[in-house]
Amino acid sequence: MKKLHTHTMLASAILAAMSITISTPLWAATDAELEQLRKELNNAQSSIRQLEGKIKNIEQKGTTQVTNEALVVVTEEKATDSTFEVYGFGMVDYIQDFNRVNPAWDSTLRPSRIPTTEGQYGSDGQAILSARQSRLGVNYSLPVGSETLVTKFEFDLFGVGSDEGQTTIRLRHAYGEWGDWLGGQTNSLFMDVDMFPNVIDYWGPSGMVFLRNPQIRWTPVKGSTIFAVAIENPGVDVDTSGPYSGSSIQGNETFPDITTQLRFNEDWGHIQLAGILRQLDYESLGTPDNDPSGSETGWGLDLTSNFKFGNDTLRLGVVYGEGIASYMNDGGMDMGAESISDEPMGAVPLTGVVAYYDLNWNSQWSTAVGYSYTEVDNERFQAGDAFQKGEYASINLLYAPSKPIMMGVEYLWGKRTDNDGDTGDDNRIQFSMKYSFSSLDF
Repeated sequence: MKKLHTHTMLASAILAAMSITISTPLWAATDAELEQLRKELNNAQSSIRQLEGKIKNIEQKGTTQVTNEALVVVTEEKATDSTFEVYGFGMVDYIQDFNRVNPAWDSTLRPSRIPTTEGQYGSDGQAILSARQSRLGVNYSLPVGSETLVTKFEFDLFGVGSDEGQTTIRLRHAYGEWGDWLGGQTNSLFMDVDMFPNVIDYWGPSGMVFLRNPQIRWTPVKGSTIFAVAIENPGVDVDTSGPYSGSSIQGNETFPDITTQLRFNEDWGHIQLAGILRQLDYESLGTPDNDPSGSETGWGLDLTSNFKFGNDTLRLGVVYGEGIASYMNDGGMDMGAESISDEPMGAVPLTGVVAYYDLNWNSQWSTAVGYSYTEVDNERFQAGDAFQKGEYASINLLYAPSKPIMMGVEYLWGKRTDNDGDTGDDNRIQFSMKYSFSSLDF
């Protein structure tokens, strides 16, 4: 409005000057009249210049005001720039098992759940349909100071522990991360999540480290090179078979586990070395001084890698340690009877190997093929039916016509070997359909 009013004043002044000039014929004017006209014209020109200056000032002030307002808006948007996502998928697995596994674990293949006694779980041949892989999660990020606060909460329906065999909520992730610090439950630093191949079996290869664990993590080095240290929730699995069958010996978690990870990311893939140091304590319940009791040192090193070949990925990994079975994807116990004494339990040595190749035929079709095993060096007094080795192999053909849709078929083979040499195996075919969603796609 001010700018329009100023333009009006300027136009009026110009018209006034023109009217003065036009109303007085120059050919009839005297010298005095001409001098008067010159003065009026000069005054009019001076007024015009003053009005032009005022217009410029007003326009400059307006531009500055608009610019400042824009900066405020941009700053406010940056300060409150956050993302919120609800995501997940519905998934069904149809499994035709040609042999038999522990019924509480029949919707996935874990070699440690394969029987080595004929007919232990009934006759061979089972049909299983399961929606337990279905998942729901929430991601949220918010700038806080100079860093971004990231939080994640995610669960699926694959019951384990006291809920094994049930379709019930199972917590996967529940953590927050701000700057160098993370707190909550998520992937252990001792594992490499990129070792999990593109398979549709829920549990996956047996010979890799795979555990989501409550932890407090510090990551002082980030980028193409990552270095992190964490304290994690301890868990000590003690095998009381053999001479201690029926005893009250149990694990005792006195101190947290210490884990560390060093990772190098490159265009061709990555190499990661992770380590763990544990104190493995055990004690007896209801005995004088809780004996027998004792403590062992557990430790492990996990070397993993991904190698990219165009759109394909080769995944290779080897892990070795003592008393690290709790962190393995399948098989073994942290401690077993090594002697008959006041301190009978020892940390069980373990080796795990994974080799898988993910092949992408094109943008819609893919195949994952590979082999993995976990092998333990049983302690002297562990029972004959104690787990000694678990082998796992699979090959699949998957079809993804679009990002939120996947279906495919997979053949799986597994074998268990006991401490006394008894074996059992399983063969199965799995067909799965998965439909994903994300609020960010709306």
